[in-house]
Amino acid sequence: MTPTQPVPASGDAECLTLTRQLRRRGTLVLSVFALLWAFAGASGTGAATDAVPLSIEVAAVLVTAAAVYLGHRAGAAPSPRSVRLPENWARGVGIVNGVEVAAIVAVIAAANGSGRPELVPAGIALVVGLHFFPLARLYDQWQYRWTAALLTAVAVVGLVLAGAGLTAGSVRIVVGLGCAAVLWAAAYHLALRG
Repeated sequence: MTPTQPVPASGDAECLTLTRQLRRRGTLVLSVFALLWAFAGASGTGAATDAVPLSIEVAAVLVTAAAVYLGHRAGAAPSPRSVRLPENWARGVGIVNGVEVAAIVAVIAAANGSGRPELVPAGIALVVGLHFFPLARLYDQWQYRWTAALLTAVAVVGLVLAGAGLTAGSVRIVVGLGCAAVLWAAAYHLALRG
């Protein structure tokens, strides 16, 4: 171990196990949602039978598979630190995710009800981005703060582009691929650095 990595005490075995489980689960969840965003972005590039969306989707599957592999490989170095979870962290995560789902449903209903379905991707990205701010504290993962900030920035760009009159497909490309890139970056960071 390098001097910057803490040497765990034998009593920290449970904490190290939890840290490893959260690292693996986080890598998987971030990668899968990045894949979904990439598919959403690809859907704005043309018909499903065209070469461009298919190429994006194939690349997205490969990038996702590599992230999941790196996060779950047996020889992965231990995380350089153990997470310090706040009391009732799991309950807090459940509440944050519940609010996120309710807000996404509200965004979809409001955008479609107002006749502005092109706002759905950016609205969902905004909700997802904002939900990472409390998750950063609840999971003790500082990288979720930059994940939150970047996803929120992608959402704002998407809202500006939609307001400027870009087509729904163009907005989907920008927001979908932008969110995918941010989530993959967080997944790879978690997989490789912990």
